[in-house]
Amino acid sequence: LATMQAGRCPTDELSLTNCAVVSEKDLQSGQHVSVKTTPNHKYVFTVKTHHTVSAGSIAFSLPQRKWAGLSIGQEVEGMKCASLIADLSAAAYRCTQNELPLVVKDIEAMDASILKGEPASGKKQQKIDVGLMVGNSQVIFEKAENSSLTLVGKAKTKEARQTIINPDWNFEKMGIGGLDKEFSDIFRRAFASRVFPPDIVEQMGCKHVKGILLFGPPGCGKTLMARQIGKMLNAREPKVVNGPEILNKYVGESEANIRKLFAEAEEEQKRLGANSGLHIIIFDELDAICKQRGTGASSTGVHDTVVNQLLSKIDGVEQLNNILVIGMTNRPDLIDDALMRPGRFEVKMEIGLPDEKGRVQILNIHTNKMRSFNLLASDVNVKELAAETKNYSGAELEGLVRAAQSTAMNRHIKATSTVEVDMERAEKLQVTRDDFMGSLNNDIKPAFGTNQEDYSSYIMNGIIKWGDPVTHVLDDGELLVQQTKNSDRTPLVAVLLEGPPHSGKTALAAKIAEDSQFPFIKICSPDKMIGHSEISKCQAIKKVFDDAYKSQLSCVVVDDIERLLDYVPIGPRFSNLVLQALLVLLKKAPPKGRKLLIIGTTSRKDVLQEMEMLDAFSTTIHIPNISTGDQLIDALEVRWPHRFRHTNGHNIHMHVLLLKDKNNHNCALKLALRDEGAELYITTPFPKG
Repeated sequence: LATMQAGRCPTDELSLTNCAVVSEKDLQSGQHVSVKTTPNHKYVFTVKTHHTVSAGSIAFSLPQRKWAGLSIGQEVEGMKCASLIADLSAAAYRCTQNELPLVVKDIEAMDASILKGEPASGKKQQKIDVGLMVGNSQVIFEKAENSSLTLVGKAKTKEARQTIINPDWNFEKMGIGGLDKEFSDIFRRAFASRVFPPDIVEQMGCKHVKGILLFGPPGCGKTLMARQIGKMLNAREPKVVNGPEILNKYVGESEANIRKLFAEAEEEQKRLGANSGLHIIIFDELDAICKQRGTGASSTGVHDTVVNQLLSKIDGVEQLNNILVIGMTNRPDLIDDALMRPGRFEVKMEIGLPDEKGRVQILNIHTNKMRSFNLLASDVNVKELAAETKNYSGAELEGLVRAAQSTAMNRHIKATSTVEVDMERAEKLQVTRDDFMGSLNNDIKPAFGTNQEDYSSYIMNGIIKWGDPVTHVLDDGELLVQQTKNSDRTPLVAVLLEGPPHSGKTALAAKIAEDSQFPFIKICSPDKMIGHSEISKCQAIKKVFDDAYKSQLSCVVVDDIERLLDYVPIGPRFSNLVLQALLVLLKKAPPKGRKLLIIGTTSRKDVLQEMEMLDAFSTTIHIPNISTGDQLIDALEVRWPHRFRHTNGHNIHMHVLLLKDKNNHNCALKLALRDEGAELYITTPFPKG
């Protein structure tokens, strides 16, 4: 132990070595000395000798003096170290042109068992103040916030090697259900590259995904998933922007709003480079601001410039690698094509209607709190509710739970002159199965589901099975339904029911659709398009098919096709625009994983034949009229089984006479009813065909 006097480093070359300089009389080059400045502070230096340094002095460079808090002429206590200790706590190195300050934040001791050739003990590494830097010591560099340096190779920040996935995230806690497959696909495309160490990603030449587009029917969880992605990641809170909020009446303000969204990410990337954190920007209702360029009627072209600004920010000349833009829409067809290419919104994910397993998850999420407080009755079976709620979206399932809750609470409200809650009974409040079933039947109906009123009016008189022709049609319809359900080779099945007017084609089509029990059944009928122009009629027909594509199993009845086509025999005249739209839609296969049964009806098969429309149908089924007396008697007996037999204790005898004209052609049916002498004759013209 000796007292030495601090001095100034004699040369710049010695300063670059980061060593203290001493006289040859005191120490030898390569030795190490521990310098004590105050009772509680010790600093270790490697020393070099120089002839200009006098004995009893020790010279330091300016960064060393700043780091150890030394001043020239100050007396310090120096002690030669017995073991080789390298100074990892060096304050600065001087490069050839610029100063590069390096501050050691912490040092971890290596497991000593490794030096002996033994396997590591697995203990947590110990933090130390001073250590020896050897050949295989790992140095992890962190760039200061105000530094413009770029770290390359393996010199990455320690924080960048940490996973960006929050270890505490959970689907049910986040309120997301029924989207397991979709989320796993998003994770694979958008986040897998961000989990890997940056040096491996750099060696692969891999670029992170910058944009995700979520599309699908309303209420299926697009906004919810985007909002909760921020909770899943170890990232800052996402910026959520509604599309219309971007637009501004002042010139240039809409584009400035886009630039403001990316300003923080740009500034951080310039400051920290690859160490920049992930910035998430969420655009809700993206179609409001990113319509196809050139389609806007506005003379200012605001939408076009907003799209241009967004394109340049996501993947322009100055690329940002620290952003993730999530867009949501239920009209992906309106969005500009340039946004959809790889490098921008390259991950396109459909968030569709949940299947039965997903509906179970969603119902469990919305009833979990009631279950934990014993407010859900034991007779409520979530799996039964999931089976009954085909084609319900997540929002509609939540609405169903709310409706059931309101029904249960309403039972405990006193209907007096004032509205009061019966507290004695309210303590026993429970939501029962009947509450859910009542809400299911009366309150909440799926937007893309079966509409009972849609086809019940077509079969309000029932189906009269007056003979084999009717039975055969229903049997063939059942076979086509089974083919649609079970065959993977024929996701689209189209059948045409043709026959004379009033033969029951529409009723039979509605009956086949009803018996199919498909979750989506829609009748496209001309009575709903009275007064529509050709374009609006095409749009209405297309909307029916677009809605059908969103369901896994759908049935569309295209009723009275010649009326949809505005066909009249005088002329003849028809709508070619509607014809071409129908030809396309009848042949268009549904999206992958979806199945569609189309049932068409017509009374003019010959007209459709001329229009080359029959080729669009897989098969054609003829629906005949009643043509024999026996069939008529069977129909009357099935329809009114007690009216013609044993009425008022009397037997009614029924006879059908087939009248012929002079050419021996059937011309009329004469129905004779005789009741004990009193006779009633009904004559009706014979149906054509």
